[in-house]
Amino acid sequence: MITFESLDLFPPLKRALKDQDYQRPTPIQAKTIPPAIVGQDVLGCAQTGTGKTAAYALPILDYLGKEKPRSKAKRPVTLVMAPTRELAIQISESFRRYGKHMRIRQALVYGGVAQKDQVRTLSRGVDVLIATPGRLLDLINQRHIDLGRIDIFVLDEADRMLDMGFMPDLEKIISMLPEERQSLFFSATLPSKIRQLAAKLLFNPVSIDVTPKTSISVKGIEQTVKIVERSDKLASLQEILFSGTVDRAIVFTRTKHGANGLTKKLDRIGVPATAIHGNKTQNARQKALDLFRRKRVSVLVATDVAARGIDIAGVTHVINYDMPVDPESYVHRIGRTGRAGEKGTAVSFCTTEERGELRAIEKLIGQKIPVENPEADPSFDRETRSPKKSRHSNRAKQSFQERRAKRQRKSKKASRRKATVG
Repeated sequence: MITFESLDLFPPLKRALKDQDYQRPTPIQAKTIPPAIVGQDVLGCAQTGTGKTAAYALPILDYLGKEKPRSKAKRPVTLVMAPTRELAIQISESFRRYGKHMRIRQALVYGGVAQKDQVRTLSRGVDVLIATPGRLLDLINQRHIDLGRIDIFVLDEADRMLDMGFMPDLEKIISMLPEERQSLFFSATLPSKIRQLAAKLLFNPVSIDVTPKTSISVKGIEQTVKIVERSDKLASLQEILFSGTVDRAIVFTRTKHGANGLTKKLDRIGVPATAIHGNKTQNARQKALDLFRRKRVSVLVATDVAARGIDIAGVTHVINYDMPVDPESYVHRIGRTGRAGEKGTAVSFCTTEERGELRAIEKLIGQKIPVENPEADPSFDRETRSPKKSRHSNRAKQSFQERRAKRQRKSKKASRRKATVG
C-alpha cells in the first residue's frame, strides 16, 4: 500500500502533508504522482472530489523545491489552467496549504475583478500561475505575461472548458508554450475533441483512468425523482426545505435568470438564500460562497457553470429544481453532497417535458432513480420512464384516417358535380 511517506517527495512537502494528517494517497494521486515527479506527461481521467488537485500540485511543488528554478518578472515557471474562478481559487488554496513550509510565490489570475493587483504580483515574478483562460489571454495580449519560461503546464477540467466555449482561447495559449515542458492533462470525460487536444498537448503520456463507473461515483448519495408540474416546483421545494432534514442545500436551476428569480422567491417565504452564477461579479460570487460556507444562508441557488467549483463540506441536500440538459452535469451537481465519505441526498424535480433528460441521466449512471411519487402521474411508467401509450391510440388514429378519407371522397364528389353543372 502506497503512503505519502513512501513517495519521493520534497521533505517540507511531506511535513505539510503530515500536518494535515494525509497518510494514503487517493487512486488518482497514487497513479499520477510517481510518473509526474520524474517528469512524464500525464493524461488523467478523473472527476472532481477524487483528489486530483493534489495529484498535480504535489509534483509541481516537489519540482520547485528540489530544482529551485528562478522565476523572472512576467515569466512564471508553472501554469495551471482552470475553467472557473471558483476552481482557480480552490486550487490556489491547495497550493498554499501544501506549500506552507516552502517559499513559493504564486499568482491567481481570473476575470471579473480589476487586473491591477494581478499585474503587480506578476511583475515580481511567480513560481506558480493559476489562471482562467479569458483573463490569462487578456494579460498575455497586454504583454503582462510571457509563457516562454513554463516548465510544467496543467490543464484541469478540460471537458468543462470545452463546454464553456474556451477551446479557441486554449489553443492560442497552448501555441505559446515552449515545446520542452511537462504537461499534465485532466478531464472528467474524454470526448473526441478533448482527445484531439490531448494528442497535440502531450508527449508519450502515462494514461490514468480512475473515473469510477458513474453508478459508483454517486455511491452514498440517496437519489430520488419527484414528478411535478412546473407551477408546483416552488411548493415542492418549500416542502423539502421545511422538512427539518435540511442543514445546507444547493438548488440547481437551468438559467441565471431562473437562479435570481428563485432566490427572491425563497427570501419572500422566509428561506435565507443566495445565488451564484456566471453573471455575478467575482466579489459577489465569493461573498455568496462565504455566506453559505459560514451558514449565514442555508440555501445556495446555482447554475451548472458553478457546479464543479463548489467544494463545501456539510451540504446535506442537492435539489435539481430544473433537470440538467447535459446528463453528465447531473453527476457533477449531486457530487456537491456526500463528499469525503459523508451521506447526502439528491432530489430531482421532473416535469413531463423533462422526461427525456431523466432517461439520459439514468442511461449514463446505469441505474433507475427511484420515483418518490409515481401516483402523481399514472402515465409515468417506472420501467420505461416514458408516458404509457393509450390503449385507444390505434383506434383513435384509425378513426381519424377514416374521417379524412370520407372528407376526401365528399370533396371529389363535389368537384365532379360542379364539373357536370358547368
